[in-house]
Amino acid sequence: MVAKKTPLYDEHVKLGGKIVEYAGWFLPVQFEGLIPEHEAVRNAVGIFDVSHMGQIFVKGKDALAYLQYLCTNDISKAEKNQTIYALFCYPDGGVVDDFLVYKFDEEEYLLVVNAANTEKDFKWMIDNKKDFNIIIENKSDQYGEIAIQGPNSEKVLQKLTDTDLSNIKPFYFEPKVDIMGIECIVSRTGYTGEDGFEVYAPVDEIAKIWNALLEKGQEEGIKPCGLGCRDTLRFEAAMPLYGNEISKDINPLEGGLKFFVKLDKEEDFIGKEALNKQWEEGLKRKVVGFELLGRGIPREGYEIYKDGKKIGHVTTGYMSPTLKKSIGNALVDINETEIGNEFEIMIRNKPVKAKVISRKFLKNK
Repeated sequence: MVAKKTPLYDEHVKLGGKIVEYAGWFLPVQFEGLIPEHEAVRNAVGIFDVSHMGQIFVKGKDALAYLQYLCTNDISKAEKNQTIYALFCYPDGGVVDDFLVYKFDEEEYLLVVNAANTEKDFKWMIDNKKDFNIIIENKSDQYGEIAIQGPNSEKVLQKLTDTDLSNIKPFYFEPKVDIMGIECIVSRTGYTGEDGFEVYAPVDEIAKIWNALLEKGQEEGIKPCGLGCRDTLRFEAAMPLYGNEISKDINPLEGGLKFFVKLDKEEDFIGKEALNKQWEEGLKRKVVGFELLGRGIPREGYEIYKDGKKIGHVTTGYMSPTLKKSIGNALVDINETEIGNEFEIMIRNKPVKAKVISRKFLKNK
């Protein structure tokens, strides 16, 4: 299958972005470089092309009941114009995907799902529609999406709109914001641990917004950013990545996402029974944070040992650009998850000591 191009592909090429194939899309992995882009988001402002993400709308009088049946979180708690993090699970508790739910009103919701899972998610939603009185529409090909992230993000985006962005609280959105005469959905959300916004605009208009942000944000130190620093930023901020910290084989309880799995909500949801049973019986393994005590970079998939016995594997690992040390997440045996516990990670066939630390690598985020 040939990878797809986002509506901003030509802009990335013009800017000299290093293009790679990711989740079936051609996307920039970096422009100037991972470290300067990472630091721009932590200290100033960066923008990301996230047009590859999927947008699936659910409308109709049973929209809420349907989402309660599919989602682990309690969607009934969402207010109008609020976004809420949730997951779909298989009957055995494994994760179909994680996503944000945007509530327009009781009868209209938008799910922003992972790019690689968009078709799978849409099929899952159709297959589990049952008799709910709803319409499910995959409108992913109609939207471009830009993430503006960092302490200066509001200042830069405010230059393009008369809507007072300070009125949008974190994890809320405005459904109709005029940006340069273009009607956009603007949410105060992101995947970096910093303040920021995500802007959804028609595919044929998104490049105008991208270029205007780069032009108007010069004073604030704006940089275009690629997938490379998107991953280091989300990981430092303890945000999971589907396929790493959660997957069809790693359920949300094991992934440390119990807060988003409402086992006590009245409605049954797909996977609830299996997850409830596992929670009551006790987890056998869990994702923890760790810090490398020796030299090396712990990469995804590296095996972890304790006293000669394999106890797990690394799910994500990096030299943290912010903390300047090798840290990571690992799925390990439940008996090895205490803070301060030590184990060994096999890096290039050599055991390197590591110790369990809090996954909240950045204390202030």
